[in-house]
Formats: sequence, C-alpha cells, structure tokens
Amino acid sequence: MAEASKPAATPLRAKWFNGRHSRAREVLIVLEPGPRGPALHLHVVDLAHAASRRFEHDEVEWPPQWSAGRAPERISVALRDHGSVEIDQPLAWQQALAAAGARPGLAQRMQTRWPVLLGVLLVAVAGLLAFYRWGTPWAAAQLSRHVPLEWELSLSQQAMAQVDQAWLKPSQLPPERQQELRTQFTALLARLEPSLKRYPAYAPRYELHFRRGMGPNAFALPGGTLVMTDELVEAAAKQGLGDDALLGVLAHEIGHVEHRHGTRLIVEQGVLNVGLGLALGDVSSLVSMTSTVLTGLAYRRQHESESDCFALALMASAQLPTAPMADLLLGMSQAREGRPPAAQGEPAQQRSTLGDWLSTHPATPQRAEMLKAGMGASSCPR
Repeated sequence: MAEASKPAATPLRAKWFNGRHSRAREVLIVLEPGPRGPALHLHVVDLAHAASRRFEHDEVEWPPQWSAGRAPERISVALRDHGSVEIDQPLAWQQALAAAGARPGLAQRMQTRWPVLLGVLLVAVAGLLAFYRWGTPWAAAQLSRHVPLEWELSLSQQAMAQVDQAWLKPSQLPPERQQELRTQFTALLARLEPSLKRYPAYAPRYELHFRRGMGPNAFALPGGTLVMTDELVEAAAKQGLGDDALLGVLAHEIGHVEHRHGTRLIVEQGVLNVGLGLALGDVSSLVSMTSTVLTGLAYRRQHESESDCFALALMASAQLPTAPMADLLLGMSQAREGRPPAAQGEPAQQRSTLGDWLSTHPATPQRAEMLKAGMGASSCPR
C-alpha cells in the first residue's frame, strides 16, 4: 500500500508591497520545508494569470517569534529586493512556521520562554565564575612569561617611591646589622637551584632594603626588590629567635618574586577586565573597580601557599630550619591578638594592622605545622 502523502499546507492571505507599484497586491503565502529552513512560496491572486515565486530561507528576513498571549496584530515579512508582505493572521503564521520545520534560535527562545532565559543566565554566570577562578590565573601565569624584566623594575621603582613617601621611614638598624642580614640573604640566594624556579629564563635583580614605620613587615616587589622593616627584625629578637627566622621570611618573599606573583596580579586584573568587557559589553567603572578589588584578593591564598612551599624547598637547599619562621609568625600572631602587652613606648602605628605582615601572611596553626614539618609537608608538591 502506498504511503499516504502529507496534507498540503494551508495558504495564508497577505498583502504584497513589491516596491514597484503604489498599491498592494493580494497574495497567498504557503510556508514549505526547505533544506536550510522554511521557504516562502508567494502566489499573486489579483492578476489574470496568477504569478508565483519561491523565496528560499536565506532570501527572507524572518520576523522573530513571540510568546503566547503577546501576538502582534500584523506580521511584516521583508523579502529583500522584492519588498515585503503583511499578514493579518499572526497565530496562523506561527503555526505554519512550526509545520514547515521552523526552530526558533536561542535568542528567540530566551525571549519567549523563561526557563530557557534562566538556564542561559545560569550557564553564563557559571562560565564567568569559572573564567575568574581558573581561566584568569592560568592566562596570567602564561602571559607573565613575556613581561620584560625592565618593565617590572620600572614599576617597582615607582611603587617603592610611593610607599616611601606614604608609609615608610629610613631604617634605624645599625649599618653593621643591615650588612650582616644582606650577607646571609646573598648566601641564601646562592642556594637557589634551577629546579626551584617557576620561570627558568627569569633572572630578577635582587636587592634587600630596610625601612621603618610599617610595623613588622616584609614584602617583595616585581623584579627582585625586597623590603624588611626594622620592626620585624626587632620582633624576632624579642622572641629570642635567630636570623634563621628572618631568612625564612626572606625565602618566602623570594618565592613571590620567582613566581612573579606581583606581575601576575597586574596581568590578572587586565585579563579579568578584558573578559568582563567581552562578556558584558560596556563595563561600568563600578564593575572595573570591583574586578580590581577581587583580583587583588582572590588568589592571595594560592600565592601564599606557593611561596610557603618555595621557602621550604629553598631553606632545605640551604640546610636551614623553617621552624624558627613558624615560631616568629605564631609569636607575632599572639602579640597582634593582644595576648602579650605591647612594648612600652611602642608607637601606635606599629601596633596597627596597616601594613602588618600578618594581614597578608596569616599565621594559622596549619601553616605553622607545615613550616615546622619542612619538606615533609603534605600540602606542597613533591
């Protein structure tokens, strides 16, 4: 038995404005399945001999579909160089489109179906979070390989001048004490094996500076500039700890330089801003400011863990213990929490949290245990 043929599509009455005549022509429209989507077959009925023309899917500017209950009064369909047609049966038009195999695109489904819109928004938010959490730091780590050292040195020089002007004062440590610590710092750098370097071709120019006025602190700038405050040296002395504690802190800061954490933070901010711009279009100043703050904070824990592990490896290479560094951090943490009283005559700025090394290097018990355990720490890659 022969297979029954599909019923013919129902014609839709319309008016055709072909752009060459002043009045509209009465036409019948039939939507038919096509290889790339519905095709429009137009029949002119107000002529003595009816003319017809088939417009393939790509020749028609298909109007967007609409949600149920929001049907327009009239549908206008552009036919490119052949004018346009108007249909007064919008529901019949939409049914004919569906019968001809039309499938609305994602943008149309977002406009007509709330579940689709919410689903797309959830996917977009998840994509942005994934880009922020994993894509941004990965891209920054790769791009940092190509940042010139001279650019880092210039940036650090400017940053150091600003910090000196805003917060720091000249060191009051005796020159002999400063030279003693610099000599040990140079010896520590000499034990920096190539296997410890994150970027093998990267050769920072290390300099150790001493300042006063920011509380117990040590920090590293891109390119190799390290700063240690008098207050940190004094804190180690008050706890009866030797220079191994200070060298552990310096090893940690060397880790920041070798992993180019400062440069990566700057690149991460740029990558994040570019990503937000591509995803959201015109990013407002508020979003830009928020991304700057987030970039400055989000990867701090990861960077600190990397620098801790680097310090463990470098101190082991130099055959120096890391337990004194842990004791220094824990002692400073207890002092900061107010358990021991502050030293008499200690300036209020020294007791403040502004610039306190513990603000960005929290001395948690877990971290102290890892530092005391040395290279046996399970949280460090082997």
